[in-house]
Amino acid sequence: MKRKTISIGMAVLLAVSLLSGCGGTSTAETGNTGSAEAVQETDNAKDTQAGGEEAGEPVTINFQTWNPGEGAAIDEVIAAFEAKYPNIKVNHVYMPYTDHVEKLKIDLASGEGADVFGMQTGATIKEFRDFEMDLTSFAEESWGSSWQDQYMDFCMDLLNEDGHYYGLPLGLTYAGFTWADVNMLKEYGLEVPSSYDDLKECAKVLRDNGQYPLTIGAKDAWINIDTWMSMANDINAEKLYSAIEGETPFTDPELVESLALWQSCFTEGIFQDGALGVGVYNDTSDLFEKEGSIPMIQNGSWAAGFYVSGDPDQDRVFNSEGADHDIFLIDWNNDGQVCPVTASVDVCLCMNKNTKNPEAAWTFIDFMLHEGQDILINHYFSYCPSRKDLDLNVQGMNQDGLDNLAYIVEQAENNLGGYREMAYADLKQVISDQLTVLALGDATPEEAAATIEAASQAQAR
Repeated sequence: MKRKTISIGMAVLLAVSLLSGCGGTSTAETGNTGSAEAVQETDNAKDTQAGGEEAGEPVTINFQTWNPGEGAAIDEVIAAFEAKYPNIKVNHVYMPYTDHVEKLKIDLASGEGADVFGMQTGATIKEFRDFEMDLTSFAEESWGSSWQDQYMDFCMDLLNEDGHYYGLPLGLTYAGFTWADVNMLKEYGLEVPSSYDDLKECAKVLRDNGQYPLTIGAKDAWINIDTWMSMANDINAEKLYSAIEGETPFTDPELVESLALWQSCFTEGIFQDGALGVGVYNDTSDLFEKEGSIPMIQNGSWAAGFYVSGDPDQDRVFNSEGADHDIFLIDWNNDGQVCPVTASVDVCLCMNKNTKNPEAAWTFIDFMLHEGQDILINHYFSYCPSRKDLDLNVQGMNQDGLDNLAYIVEQAENNLGGYREMAYADLKQVISDQLTVLALGDATPEEAAATIEAASQAQAR
């Protein structure tokens, strides 16, 4: 089995402090989350604030994103920022991802929009290029000519546009994982499955006992693509990424095999009935994280934040006496090796090219990538670090969480298949559509592969 290995230098960075003692997690008392209406109000006030940076007058910047979301984590970050920079106020506007992107399209096209906004790598950040400030000169002035060296090479490779950077990485995430409630599996005489055959038998036992098998929120395209890519990576990672780049046909037998594996998870009862009708957040995630009522779920590295979220329901499920959860990878093609993980910059920060307060916006971005990232990771484990100098030392995480974190680190360092986000929006959409068609049983793997290959040939690269 061929592997496409990408080294991102995780060993030195992430091996430290994993078994350190647990500390407390502080949270801000006051919320800083704004509303969509507040964005417009602040935009209307910008004319009177113009020049405020030079005069030392108070400035308000708008930060719109789907990630970080609302809650204690971003509240703590913004409180720390405003304490350090009292003349800059931050209006955090949270929106679900689709709404966030649609509002940005409208606002930025009209010359308005948030001063700082979150963006995905791949196709999305390129779609907004006309509205994104080139951050290269800001970074060089603040951090020196070798500023890229402070970040993981993988991050810089994803964001480098001929030596220019229009977004900077707030954190990394890894996909392809499955989570299990070990104690619940034991109730049915089961262990955590390690291969497709194990998983199939496990699902049968669970179904026979009226329990959910492996749960997936297949209404969401992202989890479907994550899961299928883990299958394709397990079979032949080189061919997967070669096909995405248009160099290998998707009709290659090994890629067809990956589509057949995906479809079989529905036809063989490995995924739950009605999977296409539910999303990850907050459908399947609540069943696993808050109710503790299902034994297994498809989700990524970021789910380790359950342990330190501060949510009372999640705390009960993950931190109660004797709680035992495992994050693991599946050997999808039964060849004795588990699938590799995929990596992505979970969110990068961009500056509106038309902002009236570029220095204040940059000050906030700089803080978010340094002190802010430290809070988001080591207080809440929202991401894995994008910076090489950030010591991973998650406060308040119990031993079960630390064990799972160590597994994530091990796989990120030694078992990375490739990138998670595709740069080609049209191709990605067709793949997503065909995964749904396969799940419904409306096409064979060969037919789906032919449809994807036609889209691949039409895709501009």
